[in-house]
Amino acid sequence: MEIKPTESELEILQVIWKLGQCTVRDVHEELIKSKDAGYTTTLKLMQIMADKGLVERDTNAKTHLYKALVTRGQAQTSALDKLMDTVFKGSTADLVIQALGKHRASSDEIDAIKNYLRQFESQESRARDQD
Repeated sequence: MEIKPTESELEILQVIWKLGQCTVRDVHEELIKSKDAGYTTTLKLMQIMADKGLVERDTNAKTHLYKALVTRGQAQTSALDKLMDTVFKGSTADLVIQALGKHRASSDEIDAIKNYLRQFESQESRARDQD
């Protein structure tokens, strides 16, 4: 399944990932903490998201409960693929240089990036040795 949530749908997914199974009201109350959002707009977006297969609606209770059908990782991968293709023309280096050059990373984040690069280099080296 191709995952193509809009920016507004991603905001709703962030809330659902945080809260787990929740109602439209739960999502709406979280959203209005940081933006002006109408309840009926939130409801309509969540209905559209259910139609798109991004969330599932449990109608067994009086108040419908929603849960995410896509993981944060799936959404991140989809968004990254789109960004890589459209903005960076497939260049991983350009993406990383832009991200690290424009946004301050914490020392923990930099350590995690270094560890990932060491693991990646090790895997690449083993793959070359097997060829």
